[in-house]
Amino acid sequence: MPIVNHIRMSLLASWLAMAIYFSAVVAPSAFGVLRSFGLTNASEIAGSVVTRNLYAVNVSGLILSLLLLASSFAVQKYYVRAAFLLHNALLLGIALLTAIGEWVIASRMRGLRAAMQGQIDSVPLDDPNRVAFAALHGYSVTALSVAMVAALIAVFIMICSREKTDVTAFE
Repeated sequence: MPIVNHIRMSLLASWLAMAIYFSAVVAPSAFGVLRSFGLTNASEIAGSVVTRNLYAVNVSGLILSLLLLASSFAVQKYYVRAAFLLHNALLLGIALLTAIGEWVIASRMRGLRAAMQGQIDSVPLDDPNRVAFAALHGYSVTALSVAMVAALIAVFIMICSREKTDVTAFE
């Protein structure tokens, strides 16, 4: 397998690791630490930190998946047809999910936070803006989670790729 495919695999695995680290460490830590100080706007501050980091995860996921998709034709001969098509579909899925996560879901969440005037912690749980915000948060988590699963499967396909003439599980 050419070095190009190893580089592509390393880049995608690195993005996946970053997304996992963000989801499992950065976001929970920001909320946990700031809430431990008993600040009245702890969730708002933590949300700002998380939003800024999520932007980097989403934009890098979009750019990387598009670059990998564009470069996939350089390594096409190392994949059986089904694996190549699935791999590209997964990359396209990552691109779409990270773009939607940033420019649709996160954008709407920022709008709702602004409508609540930075006081999300003091807005009643049954307030329509807070209910909509919570729903969008769930969509955001789902979009990133599905993108991460797609990246994991794409990395697995890259690891298992063989010459077309080899007998593989993808034939």
